[in-house]
Amino acid sequence: MNPEDRTTIDLIRHGEPVGGVRFRGHQDDPLSPKGRKQMDDAIGAYSNWDLVITSPLRRCLEFAQKTATKLQLPLEIEAQFRELDYGSWEGRTADEIREHHPGALENFFSNPIQYPPSGSESLVAFQTRIFSAWQNTLSKHHGKRILLVCHGGTIRMVLTHLLHMPIEKLFRITVPHAGITRIAQCSKDTDRFGQLIFHHGTL
Repeated sequence: MNPEDRTTIDLIRHGEPVGGVRFRGHQDDPLSPKGRKQMDDAIGAYSNWDLVITSPLRRCLEFAQKTATKLQLPLEIEAQFRELDYGSWEGRTADEIREHHPGALENFFSNPIQYPPSGSESLVAFQTRIFSAWQNTLSKHHGKRILLVCHGGTIRMVLTHLLHMPIEKLFRITVPHAGITRIAQCSKDTDRFGQLIFHHGTL
């Protein structure tokens, strides 16, 4: 296969933000020192990219800016790659949600379409947003090697598309902080030949 027909995207989830593990969604917290180290360790000395694309949220953007500057790569900020908006759950921990809304968290993970948090973005709207951004990226940067700095929900939604999973099953996919997923698109036709090379792998 001609290398110019292969688009490779390394998706990295942000590291742990200030405030620890909670449902952030669009809440814009920066990375903690631990989170910055997680991302630095995940990338290491790897530099085999042509550009960096990032969510505009600070837990992604700051690392993306640093990496693009260090490697002298173009940087694109794509708002459509933001995390799912969790509505009334934004900023809350799982324990806080369980305390105030018994059973709601378990129902959401079991069927997030039927049991969304109040005021949240629907899973179908999230799917549409991520799929549009993904297709645009593949078309615009065909044949490139891309680092995409984004969110756990974003990576899960891309994988449900790639693996033909029902979107309500996306939480069956674990995406750790600073986890890296590599996907290769081996055709100019963005609906064909997508391959999962590794998930939570090492560069």
